[in-house]
Formats: sequence, C-alpha cells, structure tokens
Amino acid sequence: MSRLPKPGETVIFIIMKKILLIAFLFSSSGSFAQRFLEVTPQSKHWADSTLKRLSKRQKIAQLMVVRTSTTSPGGVTFYEKDVLKYIRKYNIGSICLFQGTSLQQALLINKLQAKARTPLMVCVDGETGLGMRFSDVIPFPDQLTIGAVQNPSIAYNVGEAIAAQCKRIGIQVDYAPVVDINNNPANPVINFRSFGEDKYKVASFGSAIMKGMQDNGILACAKHFPGHGDVSVDSHYDLPVINKSLAQLDELELYPFKTMIKDGIGSVMVAHLYIPAIDTTTNRATSLSPNNVSKLLRQDLGFQGLTFTDALEMQGVAKFFPQGEAAVQSLIAGNDMLCLPGDIKGSIRKVRRAIRKKDLSWKDIDEKVNRVLLAKYNLGLNDLTEIDTNALASDLNSPTKVLKQQVYKNAITLLRKDNAGLLTNLNAKKVAYVGVGIDKANRFGGELNGRLKADCYYLPYSANQASADSLMQLIGDKYDAVILGVHKYKKYPAGNFGVSKDIVSFISTLGNKENVFSFIFGNPYLISNFSETKNLMACYEDDPLMHDMAIDFIEGRLIPGGTLPVTVSPKYQYGSGIKAEPVSLSHRDIK
Repeated sequence: MSRLPKPGETVIFIIMKKILLIAFLFSSSGSFAQRFLEVTPQSKHWADSTLKRLSKRQKIAQLMVVRTSTTSPGGVTFYEKDVLKYIRKYNIGSICLFQGTSLQQALLINKLQAKARTPLMVCVDGETGLGMRFSDVIPFPDQLTIGAVQNPSIAYNVGEAIAAQCKRIGIQVDYAPVVDINNNPANPVINFRSFGEDKYKVASFGSAIMKGMQDNGILACAKHFPGHGDVSVDSHYDLPVINKSLAQLDELELYPFKTMIKDGIGSVMVAHLYIPAIDTTTNRATSLSPNNVSKLLRQDLGFQGLTFTDALEMQGVAKFFPQGEAAVQSLIAGNDMLCLPGDIKGSIRKVRRAIRKKDLSWKDIDEKVNRVLLAKYNLGLNDLTEIDTNALASDLNSPTKVLKQQVYKNAITLLRKDNAGLLTNLNAKKVAYVGVGIDKANRFGGELNGRLKADCYYLPYSANQASADSLMQLIGDKYDAVILGVHKYKKYPAGNFGVSKDIVSFISTLGNKENVFSFIFGNPYLISNFSETKNLMACYEDDPLMHDMAIDFIEGRLIPGGTLPVTVSPKYQYGSGIKAEPVSLSHRDIK
C-alpha cells in the first residue's frame, strides 16, 4: 500500500517523488553491470588474495556452475554427495538450485557454503521467481501474462519481489528475465516464457524486471543471447537453426539485448543456436562461437558484465561437443561461467589440455576468474551469514498473492463483447457453466454455482465427438447465459496444446452463440482455433486467483486493462483488447 504522508508533508509532494522515482527507474544508466564488477581497494584485495590461493585446477573449477537436484521417478533427487565432492576436490565456483522445498534448499546451501573454501555463487533458474523451482513457493505469473500488462512499473514490482525472495534464501543470481522475442507462435521452448512479440515491450519490461532485481542486490541475467524466439526446435534436444541475416537479427532479436546492455544488465546467458550469419562452422552453437560471444556481444554491443552459457548438458551442444569439449569451446568463445558442464573432472582436464595446446592461456583463465571473484565480492559473498530457516516458506510467499492479483487485474484482456447485456442481472437469469478440460468443479465453476446457482457441465480433453455432441444437445437453448471456461490445456503449442479437433469444434460451435461468454484460461495462442467466438476474454493463466479475476469481471467489479502481447490470429493482432482504463498501480504500491 502507498504510505501515508508524514506530518507537514503534502500528498502532492509524495506524488511528485513517485513520478521522479519512476522517471529514474526507466532512465538508462548503464551502471549496474559495472557495479557488480566494481573494482575498489576492498574488492580488488579480496579478489586478488582469493585468486592467489587457487591452484590451476581450482581456477578452472571456479568457472563452473553445478546442478544440485533433479526430478526422478521417485521424486526429487539431490546431488549433495556429488556437490560436496566437487567442493572438496575442485573448489567449484557456483551451484544452481532446481527442485525441492525451500527448507531443503536452505539447509543444503548452508551446508555447502560451510564446506566451500571459496564462497559459492548461488544461482537459480527462476523466471517466475523461486516458485518456478521450489515446490512450496507460489510462482509469479508467466512473462507472457506480464506482457499483457500496459504498465512496466508492475514488472519492476515483480523483479523487486523476486530479489527479496532470493535475498531471503541466500541466492545471488537469478537466470531471468527471458528477453527473447516470441515471433514464432510454434516456438516449442520459449513461447509463454517471453513478454511477447513486440521488441519494444520485451525490452521495456525486461529492463523493468532487471532493475527491480538489481536495485535490490540480485544479479539478473538476460537470456538467451542472441535471441531464441524464432525457432521451431527445442535446444534441450537438438541444435535450432536460425537463417536470418545480421541486419535482420539487429533489427529484431538483438534489440532487447542492446537496450538491456544500455540499461545495465549484469549478466547475459548465451543460447545454443546455429546462426550461419554469425558463424558458418558446422554445428557450432552460438554459445561456443567467438564470433557471437567475444565479437558480437562484447565488442560490437559493448557488454561488460558476466556471461553464462546455457546449460552445457543440453543436446544443442552436447550432441556435437561431448565429454567436456563444450566447456573448452565455451571458454575459447569468451564465456565466463560454464552452466551445468556435466563431467567436472573431464572438463577440467580438457581445459588444461587446451591451454597446453595454446588454444587458451592461463591469462585468459585468470581474467575470467577475477571477474567472477569481483562479482562474488560485490554480491556480498565476502561476508556470508547462515540462512535463517524459521518461517522460510511463509516469508518467500508473503508478497506473491497480492502482486499476482495486481498483475492479473492489469493483464486480463477483453477481446470481444457482442452481447453487451449478457452478463447483466445474472442473478435473475438461468445460467450454465461449461468447463472444458476438466471433469469436476474448479474454483471458477464452484463460484459460479455458489453465486449464480449455475448448472455445471464438464468436458475433459479425452472426450470424443459423440460426448461433445451429447453435451451440446443437453445444453441446448434452455439457458439465458452460458459461461464457457477453457482450462488445463498444455502451455506449449505442440499437438495444438493437447486439444483435439473434436474439442475445438465444440468450443467454436458453443462460443459462436450470442448467449455464451468464453474465458480462455491459459496460453492465448489457443484462441487461433476459435477467433469467431462472440464474447471472448483472454485470461492467460489457470489458477484460483485468475478465476477470481474472471468472477470480478462477470460481476462488474473489474475493468479489463490488458492487451494481447502476441498476435493469435488475423482478427486478434498484437495489442488487441477492448480498451479500458487499466487498474492504476504505482511501482511502490506493493510491499
């Protein structure tokens, strides 16, 4: 909430201070990257003295980011013993947190930091905050949902809240935000993780989240350079190819990165892509290419912060550069940090061999390690304190609900409303709710039933044409108003989001009736299947909070303020949305 004026302080003065703060927030300073690598007498002394204590093997290991857990058939598997071995034997430089509860993560961090001779840089791949990884933490909205919002200060709030989460649990680096432009609706790996298809919005909202994080001491990471948005192959499984000229890349894909470099992004993650315009070497991913890292990113764009490779265990590189070779090529390319290199021992051995062959030098390694140590100092790792585990999950979740509500209120997008009186005086009408993709009541259906005595029907995605036809006949024309909710479809577009032709036909046929209002709870690209729906709302996410937003709209308490962050059909282009005044929100209104 906005604070009350102090005695003698006028409301106008407070408003002016907020305006000035917002103006400062979105001005381009370019100071953050330098701040995290700032050389002061204190940081230089700490980095130099730490570097002198490292053996040659340990210097290489300082450039490695090691996975701490994964999902297995039996649940979550932690690699505690392996990581402790790497700390003891090689003095690795960094860890990346993945699955587990917040308490498990905190206890592990405390144990690993206590054993580490050189403090560990703790990273997380948390695009939606810690809830993206920790099972007991609520995630923030997807970036595509945030991209439907018109006010970038809300994105700043999200970054600020993510930073608070990271600080609370001893994390220094979050691999976020994604600033890939999703200009390919069939993208199998980015898609809803992007702010959308407009380079200006992606750049603006990416910088806002970045500043929210870095203003509060957490190193943000713009990814995936030079742009992973226009691919049809997932780099986790193979090497995507982008056949664009440098001029085309500069016009679109590079724009958000150039903006964020200007605005002071502290680190960049380099993608596994094959782009002949950058490097024609067969199967050489951009993450392994000196033309991409040293020339394009460093020299041409002037980036001075840390570089992380995307995970080297991904098949986009591992398929062609196995058993430690990807680590060698990444360092030759100019990267600082090797994310999830897999074979630690083999990678160190191959890096040392490359040095003997003069493909690398110890001077190269020392420069990279020095940059990493400067970052560690400036991130506070010279003065570690143990994580307090009391009320940990509660603290991590404390800002989430209110902030998600504010994002949702500003994101929900009214696309069409042919029947202006459909939702008026519903208490006096006969109402039905049809839940597609579910076989029992969710919060949306339960609220409609409780508030409006709506009859509830369900059609799971496993239903065939006969079942759909039977339900259509059952509904018939006996209702004054039908609320259609489309739920629980897949987030990625493969197989039309898991929605069959029979179900699409049912949604289209029902939605084309004047007395039906359709709410699409999930990825808005699905709307391409039924863009002739008469009354249509894009809701972006499918959780109880978004269900509440839809109920608030139905009952007249919410004016939709969002617009589509992507083009979903010729009828509904980027920016579509029946214009309404967005819910106002100052970037400091949420605490």
